[in-house]
Amino acid sequence: MRITNKIMQNNSLSNINANKVTQDKLNTMMSTQKKITKPSDDPVIAIRALRLRSSVSQITQYYEKNVPDAQSWLKVTEDSLNNVTSVLTSMIEQVTKGSTESLKTTDREVIIEQLKALRSELYATGDADYAGRYIFTGYRTDTSLSFTEATTKKYTITEQLDASVIDQITHINTKIGGTGTKSITDLNDSNYNTADYSGITEQNSVNSTQVYRIRLAYDNCTDDTADAPVIQYTNEYGATKTYTAEIAHSYDTTDPYEEIAKAGNEDKVIFLADTGELLLGSNVYSNLINTKDFVNTSSKDEGEIRITYSKSSWEKNDLRPQHYFYCVDEEGVEYNPHYLEYGHSRQSMEYDVGFNQTIEINTTADECYTHDIGREVDDLVAAMQQMVDIEKTISMLEDTMKSLSESDTDYDTKMATLQAQLDAANKAQTLIKENVEVEFTAGITAMQGFLNQTNVALTNCGTRGAKLDLIESRLMSQQTTFETLQSENEDADITEVAIKLNSAELTYEASLMATGKIMQNSLLNFI
Repeated sequence: MRITNKIMQNNSLSNINANKVTQDKLNTMMSTQKKITKPSDDPVIAIRALRLRSSVSQITQYYEKNVPDAQSWLKVTEDSLNNVTSVLTSMIEQVTKGSTESLKTTDREVIIEQLKALRSELYATGDADYAGRYIFTGYRTDTSLSFTEATTKKYTITEQLDASVIDQITHINTKIGGTGTKSITDLNDSNYNTADYSGITEQNSVNSTQVYRIRLAYDNCTDDTADAPVIQYTNEYGATKTYTAEIAHSYDTTDPYEEIAKAGNEDKVIFLADTGELLLGSNVYSNLINTKDFVNTSSKDEGEIRITYSKSSWEKNDLRPQHYFYCVDEEGVEYNPHYLEYGHSRQSMEYDVGFNQTIEINTTADECYTHDIGREVDDLVAAMQQMVDIEKTISMLEDTMKSLSESDTDYDTKMATLQAQLDAANKAQTLIKENVEVEFTAGITAMQGFLNQTNVALTNCGTRGAKLDLIESRLMSQQTTFETLQSENEDADITEVAIKLNSAELTYEASLMATGKIMQNSLLNFI
């Protein structure tokens, strides 16, 4: 085969161009510091790069965004729970003081105010939020835990309880004659000798009654007969039974506490709409206290007692029912219908913090901000206030007796009236004092139980935080590892590329010079 000048020219140009392409490729690698600029450069590197970039992107999302967000949420939750434990500890201190016998009236008044203030502070912390999201309200992060202002809106609420909520209380009745609206504590130095109060005696004006009751989550409930509470339970034979309560108020002329204890009312339930208490007749109590879950059924809790009632008037800081119970508002909107299902799950919020790994970050209100805390405070305050009122009445009566002069008109009659009233007041004080001691002693146990419950929630929050710290440490290590692998796969070795580029440039220059000299000769030069 004869080699012509044209063949030599074409071959030289082709080789020079190939060398220039190599130089361009190395120059691109030098400027981008990457091994490839398009998948066709090296399909293996390209496929591996896509996988590694996806992994790095996911880890970066977990490590730099999800984990810090979850940590912040848990931190806010932990701070709020620490505040709850501090408030409950202070409550226990006040309740312990209240159980002391040797207290003055002013001391009792201080305890009352302290308990009220602590109650308000406790529920105020329940509206803690993180980045505009309420942290204790489950999925409803846009709705505050409590009402921020007084509201009128009807909710029909279903509480799911068990026999443990039934307790026995002592009611001290100081109404004159056991009925009416006037009480011994209404006495003052100007009305003690009037017809309404002059008949007060130790026998007919003071008595105590033992009552079984269920304390609902709310007081000041709807008192319409159409909205009377309904109690639903399962009897020993597995049949569903109901009781419909009669509406009453603690201030009614006929004392409801005494009424429920009378013969003939054994099967009756009286609902005190103002206090949120269900007073149980003895037969009702017996049926409800014996409810229990059947061991041979797995799809139903026969020990559950459901109570449905309504509430329309809400005060500021009242807890919203939709965060705790199945309920229906006046517009027909249902909340938490799955709560009526056996074994319902909580409103758990989880963050993705790793490959196929999640962590629960929220604490729901029913774990720490329970209605029972506020209702327990209400009972303690009511008992202590009754003690304060009777002590003030006794002090007033004693001062009035001292102020009387034997020269006064009807001195003997007035003294006899005052003495009878004082005897009645002293009897009331004795009964109320015993009741206060019982209430506050039980209150210490109840508050300690609330504190233990909050400590469990705090411990769970801390456990999640510790787990999250471990995940963060692992993600940091994984991020470093994957970034290293990504760099090894994609990044060019600059030193090697620089040497090859320099070599290619020299080769290119040399090829130009050699080709220029060769192309100067033609066939005639060899003839």
